[in-house]
Amino acid sequence: MSTSEFDDRIKRIEESIQYTFKDKKQILLALTHRSFSGSESKSLNSNQRLEFLGDAVLQLIITQELYQRYPEHDEGPLTKARAQLVNRRTLADLASKIDLGSQLMMSRGEELSGGRERPSALADAFEAVVGAVFVDSSFERTYEFVIDCFSEHFGELQILPNLENPKGELQEYLQTQSNRPPHYELIRVTGPDHDRFFECAVVHDKKELGRGSGKSKKEAEFNAAIQAMEHFRSHSTNEATAK
Repeated sequence: MSTSEFDDRIKRIEESIQYTFKDKKQILLALTHRSFSGSESKSLNSNQRLEFLGDAVLQLIITQELYQRYPEHDEGPLTKARAQLVNRRTLADLASKIDLGSQLMMSRGEELSGGRERPSALADAFEAVVGAVFVDSSFERTYEFVIDCFSEHFGELQILPNLENPKGELQEYLQTQSNRPPHYELIRVTGPDHDRFFECAVVHDKKELGRGSGKSKKEAEFNAAIQAMEHFRSHSTNEATAK
């Protein structure tokens, strides 16, 4: 890969995240998939170390932001809210929004097998970018970057007081309309055996109410129930506004 191609990748990412790296090597490393140039056996030459760092920084930033935003809530709801925000689906979505997949440097084989769209690769790369920004700047600047990326997702946390048991809350809500309880269907399972990713749908009266995903079936069902309750609350709010 030529120097101009490296420069183009860096420029595109910097424009996407609105941050200019002082040390360009950091963002190049963040964009380097472990399959690139035989680096699968050399984690020092791929984004894996930055991913490790970025994951920790990201968890701390989201934890601090939730702690400050919701002083009325204790550990339980805040932990559930953090899990809802920081998961592979969300990170992959954020990576897609900054077109991270197209800028990754990976082997031809990895690319042909769908590596640029693989949620795990995108999520890992996003964490690596967070790590790169942190190493290149400061915690405060990284905080700004992360919160800006997650702004829309924080807006979806209006149901925070009910995050303890969304499946139970959904069932109670539906019982006011029908005697039949909702049921959860496993839509798909992706990823290798050691890193499974589950997607589930919650269904009631043959109608899908919401979908969720996570690293376990339980987490996927949990997030599906959250999405269903978000839909019902949004619908009720809109009806009230219309009146």
